[in-house]
Amino acid sequence: MPYLQGTGSISKLKTALDSPVSYHLPIGESRLPLNECLGKTLRLESLGLIHCSHCGRRTKKSYSQGYCYPCMIKLASCDTCIMSPERCHHHLGTCREPAWGEQFCMTDHIVYLANSSGLKVGITRASQVPTRWIDQGASQALPIMRVSTRLQSGLVEDLLRQQVADKTNWRALLKGEPEPVDMLAARDRLLDGAATGIMALQQQHGLQAIQPLHADVTEIRYPVLQYSAKPQSANLDKEPVLEGTLLGIKGQYLILDTGVINIRKYTAYTLSVSVS
Repeated sequence: MPYLQGTGSISKLKTALDSPVSYHLPIGESRLPLNECLGKTLRLESLGLIHCSHCGRRTKKSYSQGYCYPCMIKLASCDTCIMSPERCHHHLGTCREPAWGEQFCMTDHIVYLANSSGLKVGITRASQVPTRWIDQGASQALPIMRVSTRLQSGLVEDLLRQQVADKTNWRALLKGEPEPVDMLAARDRLLDGAATGIMALQQQHGLQAIQPLHADVTEIRYPVLQYSAKPQSANLDKEPVLEGTLLGIKGQYLILDTGVINIRKYTAYTLSVSVS
């Protein structure tokens, strides 16, 4: 008999900043507690069904992590400015969904540094701290600026990524813990290097709109028994069954001895999941 099981549409892993991070897999109406599954046999099977996470219609392919094509081209949450916040155009009156943009873009954002596969810069809504850091698999994170809109966060990030990466290397992330970084020294160095550009943004948008933060470093531990020496990414579209011993969870990845899988990639897929 399976230790745990569930069938239904899935969404990204739900997390809580415990030590280590606590993980649950939303599936159908249930949430499977994953931390207690470490060391056990996990079986994931794609049943060949994808239903748009917005409108519910069946779709042959998932767009923008869980949407059908019509929703992908009409929803503001799927617009190009979501991946490139410096291209936010809400202020121009051309947002696909102005009310959505008012709620999610015209609100406080945090510019942060994270150490996941190495030092990187990122942005997130203030309400998404620390969830965003956990989803990226950061072992250290430090908020460095608070800004008033998504556009402003993108403009600040654009200045900083001239000095530091803004991407995570997923293979390095799953091979082990990164070398610790002196996050406070890195913050000071990067802000000094971008001081002229930040001052220009403050003159344009107002001093109160773009403010430096003096916060503590957040240290994050993940439930991992063993990392993968050579991470091999599973693809449920090509091989619908993934089965193996669950060795760890980091970011949105499950680490099995037979492969690794980014659960967020399969948002809106119908899976059968069992643990034995």
